[in-house]
Amino acid sequence: MQLIRQFELKSEEMYKMAGKIRGFFHAYIGQEAIAAGCMTATQHDDPFITAYRDHGLAIAKGVSADACMAELYGKATGCAKGKGGSMHFFSLEHRFFGGHGIVGAQIGTAGGLAFAEKYKGTGNVVLCFFGDGAARQGILHETFNLAMLWKLPVVFICENNNYAMGTSIERTSNVTDIYKLADAYDMPADVIDGMIPELVHEGVARAVKRGRDGEGPTLLEMKTYRYKGHSVSDPQKYRTKEEVEDYKNQDPIIKVRETILENGYSTEADLQAIDQKIDAIVEHSVKFAEESPWPDDSEVLKDVYLDENYPFIVD
Repeated sequence: MQLIRQFELKSEEMYKMAGKIRGFFHAYIGQEAIAAGCMTATQHDDPFITAYRDHGLAIAKGVSADACMAELYGKATGCAKGKGGSMHFFSLEHRFFGGHGIVGAQIGTAGGLAFAEKYKGTGNVVLCFFGDGAARQGILHETFNLAMLWKLPVVFICENNNYAMGTSIERTSNVTDIYKLADAYDMPADVIDGMIPELVHEGVARAVKRGRDGEGPTLLEMKTYRYKGHSVSDPQKYRTKEEVEDYKNQDPIIKVRETILENGYSTEADLQAIDQKIDAIVEHSVKFAEESPWPDDSEVLKDVYLDENYPFIVD
């Protein structure tokens, strides 16, 4: 969780102050408990797929800070070869399938991933992350219907941070309890405090077990909050500073530190050592990105339309 937080803070600094990162940038700051709880409740081969607020989940899934920062810089050593940028992280090695810029697109793609896992009999379960704004997209309902019909091994996780860009959930739907959307499909669902990683772990573990046991999908609504704007260019005029400060009093990283110290799981000195290690990792990621090469011009049409490994495609 701390690695995600510090990576995002450093990335925002390089975006705003240094001008090293271009395009859109959506920070995961405040939502780290969801990434942490999902990781402890899943296996390495379980695919993750998410929207454009993807840096935190990519790091949680094991993509290195070096590869993530290089991708933000648009460098060839990035996790998507510098071609994806902030919104399109990807790593086949780590079973991280994006990073999707189109609102809700990952929901249908998650259904396809889950169908493939079931067809191949892998026993893997797909975790699909989306925001409360994407919950209003039609593709959600089509995917929910087929996922239940075919009992696909997928956990749909709505990271409900209260705002679809700058629009509160109360202004977008008569149904403000997103987990209730599952009722129309007889899909099991639950609402979870997404600021507490232990509760996230327990909820995801239950849902993942259902998927592995062949019982089909689950919808989990994670109540969370983003401390930053929708993107770095967001003036955040739709919410008050007092609201943001109230949520910061529930900061998931502070809560975890308190739990660790109160239960004697570790010492303050140990936690400080971890913080120092993380600072070094993040600083190295900037150095790595700075020194990495730009993609070669020959790469411009690769990974787009065709691949010589697929003989059924005719150019």
